[in-house]
Amino acid sequence: MSMNLKQLLRHAAIAAVMLWTGVVNAATYQFSLTGDYTASWQLDSNPAPDGYSLGIGFTLFDVQGSYTGALLPVADLTFFHSSQDGGLAIDDFYGGMTLLVADGTQLYSGSEDAPVFKLGTFALTEYQGSGHYSLSVSAVPEPATYGMLLAGLSLVAVARRRRQS
Repeated sequence: MSMNLKQLLRHAAIAAVMLWTGVVNAATYQFSLTGDYTASWQLDSNPAPDGYSLGIGFTLFDVQGSYTGALLPVADLTFFHSSQDGGLAIDDFYGGMTLLVADGTQLYSGSEDAPVFKLGTFALTEYQGSGHYSLSVSAVPEPATYGMLLAGLSLVAVARRRRQS
C-alpha cells in the first residue's frame, strides 16, 4: 500500500471514531457545598421530585451523600424557586433536624415537576443567619468517557511508537 493511502485510511478511521463518540451528556451531577457548613452529594441532572409545589420548589427524599451533623449519610433536599429567594434546604429526617436553609440563586431550570439542575458555582447565604456558602455543581463523566480517553491515549502511543521505529 502506498504511504498516501495508509495515511488517508488512518485519518478516515480517526474521523469515524470522533463522529461515533458524539457529544457526551452527563446524567449525574456532583454537588459540593462549602463554607460555614459542608456537604456533598450526587443527583441526576433532571431528577424526578418526591414532592413539589409549582412556583415554590421541589423535594428529594433520602439523598445519599455526606452531610455534616446528620445522623445517617442521607438527607432530604429541598430546592426553592426564585420567588422563594432560591437556594436550598437540607433536612436530616432521621435525626429530626434541619441542617441548613440557604437563600440564593434558583438552582434549576424548568418547572418544579420536571426540574433540570444548572451547572456552575453559586453563592448562598444562610436564611435568617450570617452563614455564607458556595455550592459547586459539576457534571460527573460517564464511564464511556474514560473509555474513549483511554482509547485515544492508546492510539497516540501506537502512533508515536510507529514513528520512532
